[in-house]
Amino acid sequence: MSTTWTTDELTRIQGADELQIAARGDDGALRDPVTIWVVRDGDDLFVRSFRGSGGRWFRAASASHAGHVQAGGVDKDVTFSEENDRGVNERVDAAYRAKYGRYDAAYVDPMVGPEARATTLRLVPN
Repeated sequence: MSTTWTTDELTRIQGADELQIAARGDDGALRDPVTIWVVRDGDDLFVRSFRGSGGRWFRAASASHAGHVQAGGVDKDVTFSEENDRGVNERVDAAYRAKYGRYDAAYVDPMVGPEARATTLRLVPN
């Protein structure tokens, strides 16, 4: 079990606009994947729920802490780890603005707002 991303995986996922994410349900089966945004901070990858804690995929990910992601040709099982560190969240905010700033503020602003920020998850590869 690997707990770090390879440089190639980080580069490929960061280069992808979107990530497919599927949380494991109570029965251990993967739920249907959802398309979301993903950002990189150093050697870590992070996701947030646009809908805040009410997002269905986020509730499932928070309950199981296990799932699967696909982006940029990378196909990987992951553990979801809550991220509450203020400094990390500020860097993740900046990463969302840098990567997705070309999109309408109606999409970007909620991703760096308090509701989405409270759902920041680190993707830890298995």
